[in-house]
Amino acid sequence: MAEEHDGRTGAATDAAAPISPPASGASPYAASGAATDATRVRRTALRTAVVVTGLTAAAAAYLWHTNPHRPGQALPRCPFNAMTGLLCPACGGTRMAYDLLHGDLPAAFHDNAALLVLGVPLAAYVGGRLLYEGLRGRRYRVRPTPRTLAAILATALVWGVVRNVAG
Repeated sequence: MAEEHDGRTGAATDAAAPISPPASGASPYAASGAATDATRVRRTALRTAVVVTGLTAAAAAYLWHTNPHRPGQALPRCPFNAMTGLLCPACGGTRMAYDLLHGDLPAAFHDNAALLVLGVPLAAYVGGRLLYEGLRGRRYRVRPTPRTLAAILATALVWGVVRNVAG
């Protein structure tokens, strides 16, 4: 087996080692293990999607039979609401999910309008994007910009104040 020395580092390199082409859709500078990494990403994405779908289905089945509008149900209470008596920006999310499961869109809107109009589509987009990129063998990390984080925080703060003042 022939060995060559790398002129920059002086390390021996294997001249006979074949260089595998990068995975389709990968950067031309991708490492030779990119194909196996893409397969691992696909498997992880599928596994995660199956687990999340199963947990969501189990939670939906439980919530279908548990009416959060009636007191005394075995559902967690919002810690912020329990400590302050005020509604946090996400308060009403469980009632909203219950109403959506039962096809009552006006009641879901009444329970938490901002979460229904902004939160559900955002969660669907991020979840769909994670699955789409994962199935293509690509890693996707949600990296919101500081401006995006400020907008989300400002929206949550305004919504929390409005819903407590308006009643």
